[in-house]
Amino acid sequence: MIYEVDSLGFYGTYGGAFIPELLQKNVSELQDNYKKIIQSETFQKSFHQLLRDYVGRPSPLYYAKRLSEKYRTHIYLKREDLNHTGSHKINNTIGQILLAKHLGKTRIIAETGAGQHGVATATVAALAGLECVVYMGEKDIERQAPNVSRMKMLGATVKAATSGSKTLKDATNEAIRDWINHPHDTYYIIGSVVGPHPYPDMVAQFQSVISEEMTMQLAAQTGRAYPDRIIACIGGGSNAAGAYYYFLDNKAVELISVEAGGLGIDSGHSAATSILGTDGVIHASLTKLMQDKDGQIIEPYSISAGLDYPGIGPLHAHLISSGRTKVLTANDDEAIAAGYELTRLEGIIPALESAHALAALPKIDFKPDEITVVNLSGRGDKDLATYLNHLKKYQ
Repeated sequence: MIYEVDSLGFYGTYGGAFIPELLQKNVSELQDNYKKIIQSETFQKSFHQLLRDYVGRPSPLYYAKRLSEKYRTHIYLKREDLNHTGSHKINNTIGQILLAKHLGKTRIIAETGAGQHGVATATVAALAGLECVVYMGEKDIERQAPNVSRMKMLGATVKAATSGSKTLKDATNEAIRDWINHPHDTYYIIGSVVGPHPYPDMVAQFQSVISEEMTMQLAAQTGRAYPDRIIACIGGGSNAAGAYYYFLDNKAVELISVEAGGLGIDSGHSAATSILGTDGVIHASLTKLMQDKDGQIIEPYSISAGLDYPGIGPLHAHLISSGRTKVLTANDDEAIAAGYELTRLEGIIPALESAHALAALPKIDFKPDEITVVNLSGRGDKDLATYLNHLKKYQ
């Protein structure tokens, strides 16, 4: 693959492992072992068995008839919202919990923003019988209360990150500190295609089941194994990486990444990293991030807790800079409107993250015979309180 990571963990000029000496042992252990473990027959058998029997894969590829009629084209939804735990995040945590057990780890840590990765991590830790600690920004704990309750019920300890913006970036900082202090028994399950090599590559591989299934489902339903276009939201970008993976080298497939515009690109309250960001290192990876002239992080903003991260994964930075992916933005109001549109037309309540991807539909000049797949990365139960704040407008 043209867009495959190299031996040092770079996609083009982005990626790598810019880690402090205290993390060298942890990361080197992964770099030295992850490929031979996850490519082994034993691992693959266990991984795919759990995806099938525990997660409920394959997730459906649903033809959205009324949505298609509105936009006068053919729109399919890859229903990651129907997975166990309600999002694509479980695909990755299943893979990483198996890797952790192969490495003999007994304690699991994770970071989470919208809470979906935290729930997925708590779920697989319970399945494996391992201790689990999830770091979550204090602000996100307040706005994602249902997922906090689910994590606690699953036996995880939820620890608040109270520094900075009290969101995903700060939760990640706390998780890294924990990992430094517990190098021998602890495995860090990162939730997106971010962080030091080999995490972006690992997470992309585990999520690639999304596009692998898509090829077979499209062939069965349309007679063609690839769409004209794939749309996915990106914060860190794990759902997008999974949805794009098997189509990266097929230039006939247009790839559209939708970032959170927040209150507007020029408002000072946005998370449109690829537009507002510059090259720099965040969480041990060289990528695009929002920073000032002194290299200090500019706090991102989005109505969606899963998209207000100040960076993007290095794979996405490479795809965008090379022109392989097109970037659109959706502001808060557009995402809310798109969420209500899907709910009213198809009876599906999307996560606010997924609603950003759907908000791209009015911005695209569709042709009647085109096939577009929107990756519906998660369900909207966790976001009901936010949606209901806008209910009057849509009654």
